[in-house]
Amino acid sequence: MMLSEAQAEHSALAHRHLAEQIAAAGGWLSFEQFMELVLYAPGLGYYSGGAQKLGKGGDFTTAPEISSLFGRCVALQCADVLRALHAPSILEIGAGSGRLAADILARLEGLGQLPENYWILEVSADLRERQRALLEERLPHLLERVGWLDRPPDAPFDGVVLANEVLDALPVARFRWRANGVDELGVGIDDGNFAWVARPANAAMVQACRRLYEAGGGWDEGYVSEYCPRTAAWTRAVTQSLRSGAVLWFDYGLPRAAYYLPERHDGTLVCHYRHRVSGDPFVNVGLQDITAWVDFTLLAEASREAGFELAGFTTQAHFLAGVGIDREMRLAAGEDENRFARLAQQARQLMLPGEMGERFKAMVWLRGLEIPLPGFELLDLRHTL
Repeated sequence: MMLSEAQAEHSALAHRHLAEQIAAAGGWLSFEQFMELVLYAPGLGYYSGGAQKLGKGGDFTTAPEISSLFGRCVALQCADVLRALHAPSILEIGAGSGRLAADILARLEGLGQLPENYWILEVSADLRERQRALLEERLPHLLERVGWLDRPPDAPFDGVVLANEVLDALPVARFRWRANGVDELGVGIDDGNFAWVARPANAAMVQACRRLYEAGGGWDEGYVSEYCPRTAAWTRAVTQSLRSGAVLWFDYGLPRAAYYLPERHDGTLVCHYRHRVSGDPFVNVGLQDITAWVDFTLLAEASREAGFELAGFTTQAHFLAGVGIDREMRLAAGEDENRFARLAQQARQLMLPGEMGERFKAMVWLRGLEIPLPGFELLDLRHTL
């Protein structure tokens, strides 16, 4: 796809910055460092740029962009948590376009269960403005409850921490398995272009890869994949202020044993640009998203390290069915049969196995709270972790 003049200029600036960082590091950057710069470098990274990222005019579509039903259903599960606590708040991490926040707040208002605060932890100044504009348009009377944060709240609070499609954008380390060792795959420069460059892995990566090898059932020579070294520290940082309540994670991924199967020989790294998918992270730098699937076993281990109880793990389809998406469809449509038909089509996108229903998972952590979790009662997949 041809780039506009502005896009080409932005990508060229990002390319130059990355090349300078590689040169400063002696000609080689770990892929984890490269991915962090590509996505988050101030003014140049994908998430700090001004281009539209979500929806039809963006690069990919998330569940809240497909239908308000997703946010309405998440709100129902949040309401169960908020109802059990005094003066609770919600912290959403990486709120995208702001649609999920708007849908949750609107449904919670209808339930009479609004949080004291709805905080949005957002690193992108551009996305903050888009979120604010959307909330001001849809829910101006609730805007005083919404606040934007640069980092997780310092003061303890009760309520919900929520993240939809955030974990997949955490930078990952890439490796190649060999019979006599492990290579770390980093990035160098070849004739002015970015290229994969292998180096012997350090002891920490070798140890991590051996655990993954055992979980996956054995790999052939040259097996390539990735893992996220910062999952435990990052999730602990964004949830540590939650005194009591729930943490809800929604993302695409698998338990470790299924993630690292021998037949998944090239890992799960994927890039999104204008709804086109590729496996090349070295093109359109600064303009395309780079993600990897979530190892939900790693996320489950992180729950214990952060002092939470792993209370549920299921598919997105079973979560939505459990909280009552069918009832929400009827309520949202009212007597309008055409609207009901549109919502039914959206629900199929959210729930069918060939769409988002099986590929996307939901996980909940609890701390200091025992409540019903209808979204996790239809199918309990914790034994697969």
